Amino acid sequence: MQILTPHVYWAQRHGEIYLRVELSDAKNVNISLQEHNTLQFRAQGHGAKGDNEYEFKLEFLESVRPESTERQVNIKIKKKEERWWDRLTLQEKKPLFLAPDFDRWLDESDAEMELQAKEEKINKISVESRVRNDPYLGLKKSYLFMYNLVQFLGFSWVFVNMTVRLFILGQDSFYDTFHTTADIMYFCQMMAVLEVINPLLGLVKTGAFPAMIQVAGRNVILFVVFGSLDEMQNKPVVFFVFYLWSTIEIFRYPYYMLACISTEWKMLTWLRYTIWIPLYPLGVIAEAVAVIQSLPIFDETRLFSLPLPEMLGNSLSFSYTLQLYLVFMFLGKTCACFGRKHHSGCKQYHLQIMPGDSNSEQTKHVLEYEESQKLHFHSF
Repeated sequence: MQILTPHVYWAQRHGEIYLRVELSDAKNVNISLQEHNTLQFRAQGHGAKGDNEYEFKLEFLESVRPESTERQVNIKIKKKEERWWDRLTLQEKKPLFLAPDFDRWLDESDAEMELQAKEEKINKISVESRVRNDPYLGLKKSYLFMYNLVQFLGFSWVFVNMTVRLFILGQDSFYDTFHTTADIMYFCQMMAVLEVINPLLGLVKTGAFPAMIQVAGRNVILFVVFGSLDEMQNKPVVFFVFYLWSTIEIFRYPYYMLACISTEWKMLTWLRYTIWIPLYPLGVIAEAVAVIQSLPIFDETRLFSLPLPEMLGNSLSFSYTLQLYLVFMFLGKTCACFGRKHHSGCKQYHLQIMPGDSNSEQTKHVLEYEESQKLHFHSF
């Protein structure tokens, strides 16, 4: 009796083999796997030779898992080892009844992209489920959104006020910057103390220490150097310090404000992670100039001087404290700058990454990074 073989179409992924047997009204389907790499098929059905019994045998290139075969005319077989096969069968010559299943067919690179897309979807669902488990997430986002909005409006007012006065008065606007903008700057910098409190309360995922360095550094300049010395309030350095601070913040705060509502503007993101590169060191230099200019004034006025016993002198000038502060300021801001540069690089990586450019572990980190940004503050 002649053995009839049906048409069989195949495709593969890294972990599975797909066989589609062209039989309709299949009955008495018998599929067995032998010796870990040989499949035998027998069934009654309507195929290329009419309504008959059909059978075929395939000896796979490598081992498969016998317990994983789906006993249907559409057969799915698990590979024992997840890897790409150069061909389906052990023998190099393809059986006449075997052909590619172009409905399922993918080349190796496409299969890898499909696998990564599945992993990304699973990881994203996992990350989103962890974030959504927080019952107070909506309240936290609302609070952070309002905080960023208020700070953005405050620094925008300072920036616009100084810019308009600069165009109208020119260099004359340098000398009365403090008197026209100090109240709003006081308010914004007092509000910035929340950037130290927020991580301590677990509202954001950054560390409290970097935020404390930034906020404390600015407040020393604003309240001690400028606020307590009338002689410093009319100096041009006030203009440059305030202008640099406000320029950085009018991009930083709206970026995080939009992140709270899961929105991103590519141009704003680029500006937020690019404009600080020239402005941050300029701000450090301007702050250092302000401290240096205040040293002789503190020596002369003896303001905030530390009383000493008569045998050691009358008092220790506050200028020595500021000199020590300068050293720590440069050390702290240098470390902060390197940390900020690293984070900026991470963000650029996040923006440039493409679906086929990373393995599953990198994809997982990027997804977790995206989610963390929704409740993330940076202090710089």
